[in-house]
Amino acid sequence: MTIAGNIRSKILSVPQGQPFTTSCFTKYGSRDAVDRALSRIVKEGEIIRLSRGVFVRPKTNRFIGTVLPGVSKVIQTIARKNGETIQVHGAEAVRLFGFSTQVPIITVYLTNGSSRSIRIVNTNVRMIHTSNNRLLQFAGKPAGIAIVALWYLGKTNVTSETVARVRQVIGSKEFDRLLSASLPAWMTGVLNSKVYKISHE
Repeated sequence: MTIAGNIRSKILSVPQGQPFTTSCFTKYGSRDAVDRALSRIVKEGEIIRLSRGVFVRPKTNRFIGTVLPGVSKVIQTIARKNGETIQVHGAEAVRLFGFSTQVPIITVYLTNGSSRSIRIVNTNVRMIHTSNNRLLQFAGKPAGIAIVALWYLGKTNVTSETVARVRQVIGSKEFDRLLSASLPAWMTGVLNSKVYKISHE
């Protein structure tokens, strides 16, 4: 089977709506040959290029037409390919918990990889390097998002009411995971204080 034939066969095994990268096809030929084959398949409309080296076999909805995966799903695919750990930025985390209604103009992620901008279809995503591994604990999990939200709010803005809201949103299991994290002393103090109040109510 030709390089293009092998690639087409592999693509058909990937679920619709699931992003995939060029690295999935390196065993079928050189990087240039794979890139050329993928470019032809894009032109033929079988797949869509989401970002550099990232593609998808799109889902189709009879009401809205082509349905592409969300930015988060694409970024996670890129991170896995690069062996990166990523976490949502604090500004987005506080919005997810309802502590802010302001929607960030640009989607931002923290990463242990390099700082850079990534274009995903019509969306710009900013990746910001952090050497603070504590911000990347439990990346992608509710407890991890809680860490960056609390860190972003800061010592003077995190109260027992804030912690109660976090616990309500993420649930007891994830809250226990949050308590097991390596956190600054001020954050550990307010979290444990709230736990004491809850356990004695």
